[in-house]
Amino acid sequence: MILEARNRIGGRVFSHNIDPSENLIVELGAEWVGNSHTRIQNLCNEFGLSLLNNQFDSHLIYRGKYYRNNEWDYSEDWKKKFHFLLENYKHLTTADKIRLDKQDWWRYLVDNGCTGRDLDIRELLDSTDFGETIRSVSAFAALAEYAESSEKNEMDLKIKGGNSMLATRLAEAIGEENIKTDHAVRLIVQDKAGVRVTCMNGQTFIGDKIICTAPTFAVKKIKWMPELPVDQLNAMNELQYARINKNPLLFKERFWKDENFDLVTDQLPHYFYHATKNQTSKKGVLISYTIGEKAAVVSGQEDAWKAEMINQTLQPHFGDVRSLLETQTNYYWGNDPYSYGSYAIYGKGQWFRVRPILSRSHIHTHFAGEHLADWQGFMEGAIDTGEDAARRI
Repeated sequence: MILEARNRIGGRVFSHNIDPSENLIVELGAEWVGNSHTRIQNLCNEFGLSLLNNQFDSHLIYRGKYYRNNEWDYSEDWKKKFHFLLENYKHLTTADKIRLDKQDWWRYLVDNGCTGRDLDIRELLDSTDFGETIRSVSAFAALAEYAESSEKNEMDLKIKGGNSMLATRLAEAIGEENIKTDHAVRLIVQDKAGVRVTCMNGQTFIGDKIICTAPTFAVKKIKWMPELPVDQLNAMNELQYARINKNPLLFKERFWKDENFDLVTDQLPHYFYHATKNQTSKKGVLISYTIGEKAAVVSGQEDAWKAEMINQTLQPHFGDVRSLLETQTNYYWGNDPYSYGSYAIYGKGQWFRVRPILSRSHIHTHFAGEHLADWQGFMEGAIDTGEDAARRI
């Protein structure tokens, strides 16, 4: 039996049809399947789902100047140094990794000679990956992800028809009668006989074991009997989730021309990407993607304000685009009632201390979710940790 608090399946995988007449699907939640994400690729093959190339060629707006994807780069000195750091990662000892975890990513970059324009651009790009400033990210967590991931940092593929198609196929295989939506859990009682789970709507379910895949904010709202261990509760209090705001904008035409278009900026609209790549239509969607404090600011504004701010950023380089904007929608994960953030972010000193505690089982309950994976923020991590929990049972 699967108990789901939301009124839909999928959780933080959330596909949205922004234009039903053109059947244009955008992702309000999880976006990418990486080339190294073999488990989710195998599931897509099993369920007959197609994976389409979703790689982009990044353009840049920096200090008022627009650079096409082939017109900007890091300095040669920094590229050589960063390549060395990535290659050296495989030689790090456990002690080296623990020391590295005690630094934040910004400080690690500075200490290794990344300065000026190089540092500015790394902050823009890397904060897009992690959803918060790189001063909030463990240097080990960041280096491990960049050293082990694909060339595009796993921003490689997308499920045709929307990433929610995988959740739909899984639900069909499980049997929709075995999935209870609108069943937020209020109480979990564990004893020698097994577990008893009581939902907010009063329904109770009895079983032998639980796999709990909820983000830590939701786990803490449940009353546990016996209570969660103090160190596990403290770890949940300590873990932060990235603030990300997704603002899909449907335009009457794809004025950006390049189907592989994305754009990083040093302005309030932090990042844009073409969300309707591989979808046939004259119309197209750019998602304005903001992180951290920028996300908190943008999410609270009216649509007219968002449209004006986006036009202010794009107009010097693409002309006035306001007349082309047909509609927009918005989802701010920082206010999501179940996660209060998009995905987990391990800060300085947390990877080797906090993550093992969060991963630990509690009596009959085994925990899973992207926050316990090798890399945060990917569907692959949710699948891997879920299957690990199932194997433990």
